[in-house]
Amino acid sequence: MSVIQKIREKYAAVSIAVIALSLIGFILMDALSSRSSLFGANSTIIGEVNGEDISFQEFDTELSDMENNYRQQGMQVDENMRQQLIEMLWNNKVDEVLMEKEYDKLGLVFSAADLNEALYGENPPPALAQQFKNEKTGAYDSEAARKFINGLRKKKANDPQRQFVEKNLISYLISSGIKNKYSTLLSGSVFYPKWLHELENKNENSFISFSYVNIPYTTINDSTIQVTDEEINAYVKKHPKQYKQEKSRSISYAVFNAAPSAADSITVRNALLTQLENFKSATDNEQFLNANGSALSYNDGYVLSSKLQVPNADSIKALADGATYGPYQDASNFVIAKMIAKRNLPDSVKCRHILIATKDAQSGQVTLADTVAKKRADSIAAAIASGSDFATLAKQFSSDPGSKDKGGEYEFSSQQFSSLAKPFAEFIFYKPVSSKEVVKTDFGWHYIEVLEQKKFETAYKVAYFAKTIEAGNETVNAASTAATQFAAITRDVAGFEKNCAQQKITPATADIKPNEFSITGLGAARRLIKWVYENKEGTVSEPETIGDKYIVAVITKIKEEGLMDAATAKASVEPLLKTKKKAKQITDKIGNKRDLNAIAQSFSISVLKADSVTFASPFISNIGSDPLVLGAAFNPTQFQKVSNPLAGNSGVFLIKPEQKGMKSSQNLDYIAKRNQTEQGLKGSLSYRSSESLKKSADIDDSRIKFY
Repeated sequence: MSVIQKIREKYAAVSIAVIALSLIGFILMDALSSRSSLFGANSTIIGEVNGEDISFQEFDTELSDMENNYRQQGMQVDENMRQQLIEMLWNNKVDEVLMEKEYDKLGLVFSAADLNEALYGENPPPALAQQFKNEKTGAYDSEAARKFINGLRKKKANDPQRQFVEKNLISYLISSGIKNKYSTLLSGSVFYPKWLHELENKNENSFISFSYVNIPYTTINDSTIQVTDEEINAYVKKHPKQYKQEKSRSISYAVFNAAPSAADSITVRNALLTQLENFKSATDNEQFLNANGSALSYNDGYVLSSKLQVPNADSIKALADGATYGPYQDASNFVIAKMIAKRNLPDSVKCRHILIATKDAQSGQVTLADTVAKKRADSIAAAIASGSDFATLAKQFSSDPGSKDKGGEYEFSSQQFSSLAKPFAEFIFYKPVSSKEVVKTDFGWHYIEVLEQKKFETAYKVAYFAKTIEAGNETVNAASTAATQFAAITRDVAGFEKNCAQQKITPATADIKPNEFSITGLGAARRLIKWVYENKEGTVSEPETIGDKYIVAVITKIKEEGLMDAATAKASVEPLLKTKKKAKQITDKIGNKRDLNAIAQSFSISVLKADSVTFASPFISNIGSDPLVLGAAFNPTQFQKVSNPLAGNSGVFLIKPEQKGMKSSQNLDYIAKRNQTEQGLKGSLSYRSSESLKKSADIDDSRIKFY
């Protein structure tokens, strides 16, 4: 015991220190790997606009609200949709920050009086206008709405109903109201002056004819012209706006395909064939398809001949009832078609009905006993048979808000058959015109009359037993193994290129911006894009599954925001600099010569003529689009003189303007042109203003760290 005690006393401090250090290390690791930073780094900031932070927590909450709103509207919010919502919300946030500063500069406010007018004036929000109506006149009851809003304002700030109205109604009215004021100011600044109209008329209708020579750049071999990186960098610095580079990263990637092989297709086809006789003999086709996992569900309805858009449609139409056709391939499925029945059907139907509902359409709760509803429907049928007006009874008794004010009338196309309650659809499509009957559906009891049927043709009821052609385990494992082995022996860019060459893989490339969701050629690949931005240049990825492919990528270049370097700009700048050097060589050779015939002779070319060229012409015959040549031709000081050499798009030009004149003007009068021009400008002002503010703003976008 004494020995143990001594050890405890001697090493207690050391043990405590080791444990403490371990805990600190654990905490640091957790802090550094999570979104919360121990040292207050920007882990809670998703972006910054002109020095103003955009909070991740606030952004994420609003994103969740948007997603929930879409889901409540019956829309699917998949990863693709989510990325679109993130992009939409981010742009809205940036606009808010930029526009608020513009409003402050201009002194724009949305006052209490403005808000009262928006809430209770002649153009109230649709939500309030619908909720608060005068019972007698149906007009908007602004006083009832005012009482409701004032009542909410008396509630606590954290009251859910108050928060909902303030966020979704009041805030929206304020933001849209002040935005409208700003747009009105912009629109008021637009004016198309008469002098500009007269100048444009003159430019559009004046013409000139000139003689010219063109010494093409192709007369000098490209290989004789050298362009250095220093020259490219100097050119880029002179033209910073044209060669501004956004933040991006370049990758090369190898693709290992796990798409179904020919053997996989045969396996799926044979699996269908083993069930062929069972499918033929099945009496409950819907149950058979469900039980056997058909990729296509059973449609217990008829499809008109003209609407039967499937492969081998003619062969399927020729089948006898109960006969089958296939297997045949339809996109990614193998299919066996079985003819169930045929009949003549109209392409469209007009009918009318009166519904006596037995349950609430929204909640599904029973609102009326079935027997009571049936008696009421029978009574309505008897009343109409005795001469009562159908439209009057529909307005008085029908539970269907979509038709009760229209005499109960509806028109349906044959393509809507499957979306209707089956007994209702079968009655109006199968029964002849003038048929009247009380019919039961899940909604209640209907009194239905068929008014009109058009465009009869043969229709077919077909069951499709389908199996998706999927890659088998052997195919998937082969692709997965190949990708894993490739990644294991690849350590950097050089190794990637070497291994691709040895395995005869043609790598693909992509230039990726941080907030992109997809990669051209691959589709949705957000996880791979995030990996690219979390790793260094030269890093090789583990195999990434994208669709039916395994991808191994290597980061080849990291491009920061700023000017392009020589390597990046070379493809676009080098041809320009080569053309510039060729133009100088040609110009030096021309020297002081200004005789078009002499110059043409020295270069073994001809003097050409351009006739009746208008200033507004986008193209000149035999020259193409060349603003420099066009501008020189219309230069009044150049008339009847040979120009100096002009470095045009296709070669070096010398021109001599010789004739000029004006065409008869057929343009709009000034007032009509002004209205047309101003309307066009006003329509795009808000967008152009917003884009202009974004271009000049200092925006730090850090979404890649969070999504």
